[in-house]
Amino acid sequence: MTVLAPLHFADPREAAALAAFLTRLVHYDRAAAVRLRAGGGALAVFGRPPSFDVLAIRTARLVDAVDLDVTVSAGELLEGIEESAGKAVVPDSVTGPPWAGVLPPQAGWRPVDGLPDAAEMRGAVAAAVAEFRARDEELSEDRRTRAERDRIGREIWSRTLGPTGLPLRAVHAAQSLGFLPPADTGAPVALFASGPWLRLRTPYGSIALRTVPMSLSVTPGPSA
Repeated sequence: MTVLAPLHFADPREAAALAAFLTRLVHYDRAAAVRLRAGGGALAVFGRPPSFDVLAIRTARLVDAVDLDVTVSAGELLEGIEESAGKAVVPDSVTGPPWAGVLPPQAGWRPVDGLPDAAEMRGAVAAAVAEFRARDEELSEDRRTRAERDRIGREIWSRTLGPTGLPLRAVHAAQSLGFLPPADTGAPVALFASGPWLRLRTPYGSIALRTVPMSLSVTPGPSA
């Protein structure tokens, strides 16, 4: 077992913000894992909330220039955060889920135009939730199945936000995880693209997703 030194945050409020993020992740999945990457005085925490099919990213500034790349239990990391002291104990590593090996690129991002402001995005999520409830209530008893509800949900949440190509499920994830700014703050939100990836960035965190599914190729070995 490798014992890692505690992470010390540049501002105790960043420890509290990370704890809030982890609390939401664990709410969706008690067995959630997160990948931690630190370097140059910055920490990035990657998680994957169930159902949304996106990656959630929370960053924080560190006092020391720590080099770290490890996957850990989100719940254990949450237990190791001392908000008042502004530090976190990194738990033992765990076997990472498949998504932890496919992270968005660190560079090469370009701005994407056409993103509505936070108020409009919240309105779009509210309208989608209302549509789902209305269509669910209209289902006859024999059609009110999990499969049919999932089909309706996929149809609604896969719709893109205007010309951006960003699916509504990404905005829903941002709101559910506390990343989407309140409508009356005027806090900036922005959308970026890099290859097959989109990244919705706000002052509270980012949501990233691939617009093209991963494809695995098999290279045949030499013949006997």
